[in-house]
Amino acid sequence: MSLVNMKEMLEHARKGRYAVGHFNVFNIEMLRGAVMAGEKQDSPIILAFAEVFEKLVKIEEFAPAMIAAAKVAHVPVAVHLDHSKSFDYIKRAVNAGFTSVMIDASDQAFGENVRRTKEVVGLCAPKNVTVESELGHVAGLEGYENGYAESADEYTDVREAVEFIRETGADALAVAIGTVHGVYRKEPRLNIERLEELRREVPVPLVMHGGSGLSDKDFRDAVQNGITKTNIFTDLNIAAKKCLRENCMEEEGQYLGYLDLCAKVAEAVCAEAEKKIILFGSAGKR
Repeated sequence: MSLVNMKEMLEHARKGRYAVGHFNVFNIEMLRGAVMAGEKQDSPIILAFAEVFEKLVKIEEFAPAMIAAAKVAHVPVAVHLDHSKSFDYIKRAVNAGFTSVMIDASDQAFGENVRRTKEVVGLCAPKNVTVESELGHVAGLEGYENGYAESADEYTDVREAVEFIRETGADALAVAIGTVHGVYRKEPRLNIERLEELRREVPVPLVMHGGSGLSDKDFRDAVQNGITKTNIFTDLNIAAKKCLRENCMEEEGQYLGYLDLCAKVAEAVCAEAEKKIILFGSAGKR
């Protein structure tokens, strides 16, 4: 097993009625934790990098670590660019060796979203790079864990989704069914009926963004009714921060070195990612 294309991975998930965990990572601790989780649960995983992470590390600097980790993993691993609005940035990801990318023009008019997605598909298809797009905006501040107060109410239109895939040739579609990015300030209400319609009509795998903070039942309902990829970032952040708080307060004489502290963070991220893998039903599906 090693670095793979995300399209084939998601098609397997679609047929098997499970979802693959997409884990955003921006440092070695998060990267190692996500890969360990996949290996411990014998599950495919998606390692993702978002443009907002450039404030810490450039994609060209971190991509080699992601790709190297994927190549030596004992399970299938896709390396994915999450939420890019820039064609030039997507080219950087492709040149860096990513096996899939997401073009997010969901805040644009339908026609402009189609145009931008087609442009990315034209770049990526000849290179066997998977293209994910989004239709129906999922609110929230990508890359941060303190999100928005309300659940989304701009659901993906089924007829538009069918037309969108026909026009663009995108390989996967992120849909708006009531989630938001970040921490929920009120209980979300997923539109499962809309998701069921999308699953029946849209001919490509469906993706759910804003997964952190949903209940176990929400996840199970979403996966059972068509979601094949679920994006997780906030919950990994929370696990890492909790680990740091708990292990930076040792009494004198019990000081934990920075290397050991980083290893504990990786273990905390791994434990959280494992929970999600089991919940999504991808354990044992490599």
